[in-house]
This record gives sequence, structure tokens and C-alpha cells, in this order.
Amino acid sequence: MKILPNDGISPAAIELLEKEGHEVLNHKVAQEQLAKFINENKVEVLLVRSATQVRKELIDECPTLKIIGRGGVGMDNIDVAYAREKGIQVINTPAASSRSVAELVFGHMLSLYRYLQDSNRNMPLEGDTAFAALKKSYGGAMELGGKTLGVIGFGRIGVEVAKIGLSLGMKVLVSDAVDITRTLTLDFYDGQKVNFEISTTSIDEILKNSDAISVHVPKQKDYVIGKKELEKMKKTAILINASRGGVVDEEALVNALNEDKIFGAALDVFEHEPKPEISLLMNPKLSLSPHIGGNTQEAQERVGLELADQIIAYCKK
Repeated sequence: MKILPNDGISPAAIELLEKEGHEVLNHKVAQEQLAKFINENKVEVLLVRSATQVRKELIDECPTLKIIGRGGVGMDNIDVAYAREKGIQVINTPAASSRSVAELVFGHMLSLYRYLQDSNRNMPLEGDTAFAALKKSYGGAMELGGKTLGVIGFGRIGVEVAKIGLSLGMKVLVSDAVDITRTLTLDFYDGQKVNFEISTTSIDEILKNSDAISVHVPKQKDYVIGKKELEKMKKTAILINASRGGVVDEEALVNALNEDKIFGAALDVFEHEPKPEISLLMNPKLSLSPHIGGNTQEAQERVGLELADQIIAYCKK
């Protein structure tokens, strides 16, 4: 099969696919040129991440497509139901980047608790002239150990976030669309394992009792965290969104930060990607990253290999 990984794919995945006799066109094609490229090259498999949009119009224009693959969990950028109606197989990699997203959450969490997002802005500007003043201003830093972590969305990524929180000595509260009890196993380098049984609670309980809240849900019709939810949080609490833009009401979030209703927040995803609102970019109480939750070397290799395995299995049916 002819395969176009338009948002990139790991060398290991390319090697595996080519070993199985598939042709990988390792190009990055602009969105407006994509249909033409697919048709001219008779591409049968289109692989994307979050950048390339695979909408109804593109699907209609490209009759050679047999598989559309999304490297990652969410498929907001693909008209999945329509593609499947047209007989196209739609695949994704729900497990491959869970750990990498979870680690980014804690990178942001530590950044907020230790004022790193602010000190990294100010040290290059004032570090040589106001060192003592900066040191004093960051004296209210906090530790994660002993704090309560709230996880909204108890799927694969939510589980990984909960596991890291437990390993840091945090109390963990979780919520989900349905009541769930899961046994989480912490695996250590020497083979030891420790099990924790975690049951879901209400979002209200999480909002009222958590010191740090991390959101891991699919895109919804309405905000999951809006003005009403932010007002229920502790003034010392932080909020992290590394799931989907539009899950958190960004205007309400900025207002809550400016009015000291919560301590801080972190965003890896935005309502208006790739052009986040300037009020977010300039807010010193926000720790920000450009939608890089799954962008680790390890995750990219897992994503590529998982997609490759699914393509190979499809061809062997």
C-alpha cells in the first residue's frame, strides 16, 4: 500500500512498513495541496497527528483512501463517522502517548508550584539586577507531596496521571462519566509492584477538595471547566488542561487568575490553535506549552509502531 504519514512518523515504523512491502511517501504536504497529492500518487493510507485536517471534503475528493490513521488518542481533526460510512478504516493509537502526556502534566504542575514558569521569564531580564528580590518573591513555593490531586477523566491518560501522583505521595481523587473502580499498579525498576484501588467520585468533590486538578476528557459540547467550576476550586489550587482545547473556558480561566480565585493554571491545548489568545500567552500565572503532550521520542516511536502494526494487520485480513 502507498502510505502518506503527513504529520511525520518514526523511522522504526517506516522500516517496519517497508519491510512488509509497503511504500512510505515521507512528505509533509500543505493542507490545500493534500487532495491533489493523494490523488496523483494514489495514496491508500493517510496518517496524521493533530495538524492535518481530514474533513468530509477531503474524503470525498480522495477515492483511493482505504485507511486514515491518527497518531494519538483524540480524532477531533477527522470526520470519523463519515469516513467509516464511506468504507474507510479509521485507526488511532490510544495507549501510545499516555505516559508522555502524564509526565508533561507534572512538568507543568512542578513549574507552577515552584514558580518556574515565572522565574524563567524574569531571570533573563532581571537576574543580574534583582536576584535577591526575585528569590524573595518565589518564597511561597509548595511541594506536591501530601497534596490532593484531582483527575477528571479516568481513561488511559487519567490513569497514568493518577499513578504518577500516587508515586509522589499525593492523595488522588478521580471522576469519570461513569462510576469506575480500577486497580492501579505502580511498577518499580527492581520488579516491585504496589497496587492501589481507586474509585471515582463526583466532579464537585474534586473541585472543592483538590490542590491540583488535571483534565483528561474528549472535547465536549460545553465547557467541562467554566466560571461556575472555577469558583468552586480552592484559592490555592492549580488547573492543568492537556486534553483538548475547548474543555476549559479560557476567558473564565484568565478572569479567575486575574482575580486570584485560583493560584495558577497550565495549558498544553487551546481553543484557538494554532493562534492562542494573547491574554493567555502574556499571563504570568499560566504555564504554557504548544500542544506537545505526546511529543517525546519514546511516544513517537510507540505511535508509529502501533499504526504500522494496525496497517499490517489490515492488509493480512
